[in-house]
Amino acid sequence: MIGNNVSHSNRKTKREFAPNLRVKRFWFEEEKRFVTLKVSAAGLRTIYKNGLSATIKEAQANGLVNLV
Repeated sequence: MIGNNVSHSNRKTKREFAPNLRVKRFWFEEEKRFVTLKVSAAGLRTIYKNGLSATIKEAQANGLVNLV
């Protein structure tokens, strides 16, 4: 997403809003191994709330994730 930096003198310069991404290892119980995912802070909260396997299944149903 793109927006403006607005200074004290009300000058506007373009800026970009980047997602808050983190690289995190999760224990994937179904496969008995660790998986490394690059997830946003909101995605981390969703995984902690619903569990990793439920979140991955929902993401696959929505076409967001392809597991190899």
